[in-house]
Amino acid sequence: MTPSSTRRSRRLAAAGAIVAAGTLLLGACGDQTDDAGDGDSSGTGASEEPAGADAPLFDLLPADIQRAGEINVGSDIAYPPIEYRDEDDRITGIDPAIGAALGEVLGVEFTFENGTFAGLILGMNNGRHDIVMSAMTDTRERQQGASEDAEGGADFVNYFRAGSALLVPAGNPEGIETLDDLCGRTVAAQQGTANADLVAAQQEECDDPIEPLISEVDTDSITALQTGRAAAVVTDYPVALYNAREAGGGDLFEVAGDQIDAAPYGIAVPTGETELRDALQAALQEIIDNGTYADILAEWDAEAGAVEEATINAGG
Repeated sequence: MTPSSTRRSRRLAAAGAIVAAGTLLLGACGDQTDDAGDGDSSGTGASEEPAGADAPLFDLLPADIQRAGEINVGSDIAYPPIEYRDEDDRITGIDPAIGAALGEVLGVEFTFENGTFAGLILGMNNGRHDIVMSAMTDTRERQQGASEDAEGGADFVNYFRAGSALLVPAGNPEGIETLDDLCGRTVAAQQGTANADLVAAQQEECDDPIEPLISEVDTDSITALQTGRAAAVVTDYPVALYNAREAGGGDLFEVAGDQIDAAPYGIAVPTGETELRDALQAALQEIIDNGTYADILAEWDAEAGAVEEATINAGG
C-alpha cells in the first residue's frame, strides 16, 4: 500500500483532471520532445527522457505509446455516471476518473474522444483509437469479433462489474418488475449494447411482442421514457440507479426489480496488442492494490461494481 498522502493525491488527480471541448487529458505526462538528437542544451546530443518515464509502470508500455505520451481512448460520452459531459461541457464520470489513475501510474495521458458506441471497436481496429473504455461489457462475441459492434475482435482488461436494469417512470404505473413484463410494451435501449441484445432475447419469449425503440445514444432512450414514448428502458444497472437518483431531483424515474445478468466491463484492446493489454492490466491491479480504485468508486457511489483483481477476457 502507498502512503495515504499519495493516495489522496491520486484521488484528486482522478476526480479533477478534466478539460472542455470533447478532449480529456488525464494522467501525469507532459509534452514530448521531437528533437531527439539535440535535446541537451549543452550540445552533447543526448535525448530527453519522456516526461512520464519516472512513473512506476512506464517501462511496461509499448515504445510507440511511450513516445506519444498518451493513450487515445474511444468512448461514447453520453452515459452518466460512467462517462458524460457535465453542465460545463467537461468530460467526467467513473471511466475518466479510472483513466486518470491508470495514466498516473503508467506516466501517460488518457485522451478520451467521443464516438458512437456501436462503432468503437471497429474504430479502434482501424487505428482511430488505441483502446476503448466505455462501459463495454466483455463478451465472447466481442472478443472473437462475432458481434455487430466488434469487427476484428478485442481483448478486454476487466475493471468493473455491472448488469442490466429496468428503468421505469416513478411510481411504476405499469407494474413492470421483470423482463417478462416487457412483453406487449414499447421498450427503449441503446444500439449495439448488451441491453439491446437482452430486449431481442426477451422478444423470443413473448406472445405479445415488444415494440423495441433502439437509439444510438442512451440519453435518447431516457428521453423516450420521460416523454412517455417508452414504458421502460433497459440500461446498465449503475446508469439506471444514477438516473433514478438524479433526474428531476429523483422524482422522475425508479429502478424496477433486481439487477439482471451482472457481467464484467472491459477496457478493449486490439487483439494481438498484448504489451499494451498487459500494461493496462498491471496498472489496474496497481490502483486496486494502492486504494485509488476504491476511492474513485466511493466518490461515484459505485462500490457495488468493484472487482478485486484485474483479469483479462473474463466475460463470456
